[in-house]
Amino acid sequence: MKVSRPIFLLCAAISVAACTSARYDGPVYLDKDAPIEDRVEDALSRMTTEEKVAVIHAQSKFSSAGVPRLGIPELWCTDGPHGIRPEVLWDEWSQAGWTNDSCTAFPALTCLAATWNRDMSALYGKSIGEEALYRNKDVLLGPGVNILRTPLNGRNFEYMGEDPYLSGQMVVPYVKNVQKNGVAACVKHFALNNEETFRHSIDVDLDDRALYEIYLPAFKAAVQEGGAWAVMGSYNLYHGQHGTYNERLINRILKGEWGFDGAVISDWGATHETDAAVKYGLDLEFGSWTDGLAFGASNAYDNYYLANPYLAKLRSGEFTTKELDDKVRRVLRLIFRTAMNSEKGFGSLNSEAHAAAARQIGDEGIVLLKNDGNLLPVPDDASILVVGENAVKMMTVGGGSSSLKVQHEISPLDGIRNRSKAETKYARGYVGDVGGTFDGVSSGQDLRDGRTEEELIAEAVAMAGEADYVIFVGGLNKSEHQDSEGLDRLSLGLPYDQDAVISALVKANPRTIVALVSGNPVSMPWVSEVPAILQCWYLGSEAGNSIADVLFGDVNPSGKLPFTFPAALEDSPAHYGGRQFPNNGPTFYDEGIFVGYRWFEEKDIKPLFAFGHGLSYTVFEYGEAKADKTSMGEGGRIRISVPVKNAGETAGSETVQLYISDVESSLPRPRKELKDFAKIRLGPGESATVTFEIDEDKLCFYDDSKAAWTAEPGEFRALIGSASDDIRTEVGFTLK
Repeated sequence: MKVSRPIFLLCAAISVAACTSARYDGPVYLDKDAPIEDRVEDALSRMTTEEKVAVIHAQSKFSSAGVPRLGIPELWCTDGPHGIRPEVLWDEWSQAGWTNDSCTAFPALTCLAATWNRDMSALYGKSIGEEALYRNKDVLLGPGVNILRTPLNGRNFEYMGEDPYLSGQMVVPYVKNVQKNGVAACVKHFALNNEETFRHSIDVDLDDRALYEIYLPAFKAAVQEGGAWAVMGSYNLYHGQHGTYNERLINRILKGEWGFDGAVISDWGATHETDAAVKYGLDLEFGSWTDGLAFGASNAYDNYYLANPYLAKLRSGEFTTKELDDKVRRVLRLIFRTAMNSEKGFGSLNSEAHAAAARQIGDEGIVLLKNDGNLLPVPDDASILVVGENAVKMMTVGGGSSSLKVQHEISPLDGIRNRSKAETKYARGYVGDVGGTFDGVSSGQDLRDGRTEEELIAEAVAMAGEADYVIFVGGLNKSEHQDSEGLDRLSLGLPYDQDAVISALVKANPRTIVALVSGNPVSMPWVSEVPAILQCWYLGSEAGNSIADVLFGDVNPSGKLPFTFPAALEDSPAHYGGRQFPNNGPTFYDEGIFVGYRWFEEKDIKPLFAFGHGLSYTVFEYGEAKADKTSMGEGGRIRISVPVKNAGETAGSETVQLYISDVESSLPRPRKELKDFAKIRLGPGESATVTFEIDEDKLCFYDDSKAAWTAEPGEFRALIGSASDDIRTEVGFTLK
């Protein structure tokens, strides 16, 4: 239910000003309707150098100082991007012990990307923004849009997949709708944060084509189309400079080429020196004197690199106030847009609407990977055996900074039991991570089990033979070396010998369904044996309900993979030919633009499941694609239309995907690149025509020899289908 917001939160700025011994000169620019830039300049003109320095670094674990003398309030950040982090003590990671800071956990961003639905992204941003607003947070530290270059990256579950276009399309509505609440979205981690183990020391190098075509577009979309008010720098280095303060990435590209007017915020522990931080674009420093997770000097905020060390250099004349004033303008702009935004409302926390949003996003993001013999959906009256630790383990606790304290979390087992009309039994099957505590938040579960692996499998097999259906719920979890910040996975395989459990179950009962909970691809040596496989992601508070919705057919699955599932680790570009991973120090991305499905098609490698793949309980038939003209001149457009029909007996949604192929190019190009998509819902027998509009932007590549985007005249093919490896129809055209 919706809870009334405490009145004291409304008086935060007043109380801050009243509690200081400094003279109070009154609020800056009382006319709230004045342009923000005028208000920023007015405030800046009144501030002392000491006050300016005070607002560009932290004063606590998650807040930075305002200017009490001028009525400018503090700025409060919160970790996201899947829910609002519980309160911690002022200068510790330990919990503050509040009893009213539980949140709604929304599905992980891999699930959001798998919806291929811009409306779901808008709903996500609106909902999580309302929760941040209710908790009086000014900056939500998310969303993340780093590209999945390797399936071993421990933080892939926080990102939106391998394709720059899909990530860019899905991040924009999220950012816009978070910020409609007067809460800033802080897009992260800019840029090239593609692995975790050596994230503080890996020095990434790559050609400019890969940088501009693959790794930057989603950030650019978030800034220029989404209007993001904040960007978080990355831990890793690029060209020898840390991403948090980087002349090329931040000064020249982000603030220069893209015109970003917001604040660049450091990740916690990502700042290492004063001079570079001053010169190369960092605006607001958090978490220094610490590794960002565990240790640090107590209340060392005045010793931050942008605190007293910077102030001393200003006083000595080593720096002028040129860089300082630019940083302060950006921070003030952020404060006026958020903490001093008089138009924002009150938000809401743990509302029925937010639970419904989490469930709907989860419903749309679950991907049906395989369904031989139409084994799914499960009949209402079938007896079911559920097997696997992930069927009962809470997944909202752990994983790093995205760990949450939730009001509730429906487990897959509970979701299935609540929905089924017949008997549902449970067998453990395997023992994995029996812990459930992160930064003082505990799941309250005791998952210890003293039985041997053989005993657990024997029990599950015996029970499997007596059930109509077996549903194995396994995958990864948020333990170290799985889907977790700070460390990468050690292999592509499932942990805890789950492969043996799955193989034993399907032999005992051929009606075995595997539901995988993970934010990363996993290998499946049993894929030919198991008739039905679901990719279920980390689904948050409503996880069990969403899984049950799809299993029983209350929801027709419509999710599509936002990244490729390789058959073997060495098939992926970051591991091809025995390449070292993880990397420490200089690392060159020599696969260039060939990331994800682009790589698999270039090398003629068959994936386990392709990018864009996802089945349905119905059948969609595609007609012939047609173009409204055969050639396009400069500045022109072509419209490609394709009829789609639901030829089955069940209503469902299909994501129609448009890929472009350049028939002949002066530089190597992928065989196809995603350039648009549309998700449509059709009833049984219903048809619709999907129309895509193609302009020159969709035909361009980045020519690094010219440092410019180029669309070369010649022949192109528009490829339309249900997945990157399932093209149903195509049509050619010419760019003059």
